[in-house]
Order: sequence, then structure tokens, then C-alpha cells
Amino acid sequence: MFGYYILLGGIALVSMLVSQRLQSKFDFYSRVQLRNGMSGAEIAQKMLDDHGIRDVRVISTPGRLTDHYNPVDKTVNLSEAVYNQRNAAAAAVAAHEVGHAVQHAQAYQWLTMRSKLVPMVNVSSSLSQWLIMGGLILGIAAKGLSLGYIVAIIGLALMAVATVFSLITLPVEYDASNRALAWFKNKNMLGQQEYAGAEDALKWAARTYLVAAIGAVASMLYWAMQVFGRRGNDEE
Repeated sequence: MFGYYILLGGIALVSMLVSQRLQSKFDFYSRVQLRNGMSGAEIAQKMLDDHGIRDVRVISTPGRLTDHYNPVDKTVNLSEAVYNQRNAAAAAVAAHEVGHAVQHAQAYQWLTMRSKLVPMVNVSSSLSQWLIMGGLILGIAAKGLSLGYIVAIIGLALMAVATVFSLITLPVEYDASNRALAWFKNKNMLGQQEYAGAEDALKWAARTYLVAAIGAVASMLYWAMQVFGRRGNDEE
């Protein structure tokens, strides 16, 4: 169990460092003003228009870096700093979120798969670890008790769903950024410095998802070793 806390601590540390780096990048590129003078909301709307998407609304949402695309009500939700500002960071985030709207409109397979997993992940993320730990405790309390092993396996299966979700998120996020950058370049929306800033900001944003995916895989492997290792000891 101590090893698990070390694993969690290491992942949390890396995640914190990446998040801090992303924040500093966002702050830096927020000072790079756009030559076209467009706000994040205007950037988002133009990208939607250029892709022929008429049924998606661009709205402002409270908070900082709370930007997201909601496929249920078809809204591009931009944080206040992105919605109103006219800089490279705002442009990058706005176009990235519209990239998800484009994926939705074009039935991008990875986005479709991720959306289908959302209801299961909402359940599995809160139950999986408790089921695994409960199953292991049952196994320790009554050596060889198959019920504990079954409970732990169910927990592992739920954790696997969340892990798959994290892995599927990677191509979804990278593709949305690539769509945003391609649109910037094809439409000549940004100057050279502005484009470089947008590209760098999106690169660091993607790394937060990469760290999360690595953490999910590492956590699942750890618990799998605990469950199957305990099962093997019980059978000896």
C-alpha cells in the first residue's frame, strides 16, 4: 500500500508541474495580442462558420481554464478570460474547443467512443478503488475466499473502463488541437509569433492529458498486481 502512495505522489507531482507550466504559458501568451483584434468568442464563431456548423452556440462560462465543448446541448463554453480577450492564448483555447465541435459534426470516431463511455466512467471512477480494496480486505480476512477475489475483479474492470477513457481522450485532444492549428494556418488567422504561441500553449495543454493517462495506466497496473498477486498467494 505504501508503494501506491508513492506512485500517487509521483504522478501528482508531475501533474502539478505540468499544470503550473501550462498556467505560465497561458499567462505569457495572454500578453501576445492578436493583429486581427478578434476576441476568443469571435475566433470560435468564425471557425464554426468556416466549417459550416450552424447549430453550435458560443457562450461564456465562469472560472479560469474551464473551457469545454458540450456535445449534449452543442455549446462551446469559453471561460471569461478566453471569451473576451484578444490574444494568442485565448485564440488557441477557443479554436481548440471548436475543434471538438468539428469532431462532433463529422462524427469523429474517438470522440464518439469517449462520449459513450462517459456514463460508465461517472460510476466507475467513484467505485472502482473501493471495490478493489474491499475485495482485498475480504480475501485477507478469509484466506481463499472467492467472493473477495470476485469483488476485486469487478473493481479492476471498472477501473479499466476509466483507464480506457483516459487513453481515448488523448487522440481526441490532440486531434482537436491539430484541427485548430490547421485552421489558423489555412485561413492565415494568426501572425507568425501568434501562431507559435498558440501552438506552444496547446502542446502544454495536451501534456496534462498525457500525464493523466499515464497515471491511470500506472494505477491500474498497480492494483492488478495487488489483486492477482494476492490471489496467487492464497492459492499456494
